[in-house]
Amino acid sequence: MKKLMMIALGCAVASGAFAAGFQASLTPDIAVQDRDTEINGVSIGVWNENPSPEFQWQFGFVNGTTGDSVGVQWFIFLPTFYNYAENHTGLQWGWVNYVSEEITGAQLGVVNIAKHVDGGFQWGLVNYAETANNLFQLGLVNIIEDNEWFSDFPGDLAKGMVFVNWTFGE
Repeated sequence: MKKLMMIALGCAVASGAFAAGFQASLTPDIAVQDRDTEINGVSIGVWNENPSPEFQWQFGFVNGTTGDSVGVQWFIFLPTFYNYAENHTGLQWGWVNYVSEEITGAQLGVVNIAKHVDGGFQWGLVNYAETANNLFQLGLVNIIEDNEWFSDFPGDLAKGMVFVNWTFGE
């Protein structure tokens, strides 16, 4: 366990992440940096919440960002309990992943929810996107609200499907 933490820390330092910023927090209000400070580096804590327009590695039980964020949200040893963002580019790996506006990237979890996906992948038991462009969903329940029922096949599959669903193209 210590080796894995040291490897992750070494990778972050080697990538220059510490030069761009570091956050340690119990909650967004009990933290080294203010919750409005842009963290372009590494956030470690129980509950992380900072904007990150360049790149941020978030390692915690709850990971969140405000505004635009780029990076990875997860917990070092297990999936994070809950990841949330307004606009996110990158990876969310947790039990529940939520993006209130737009995501480009991947959501891996039990429940994945996004308002808009612009190029991405959702893998979980329940996957939901209100609107999407170039999205592939793999799971038990897969919903893409703006898809029509089999009318644009093979570009779009359906509004809701079991096992797989997708939309490709504008």
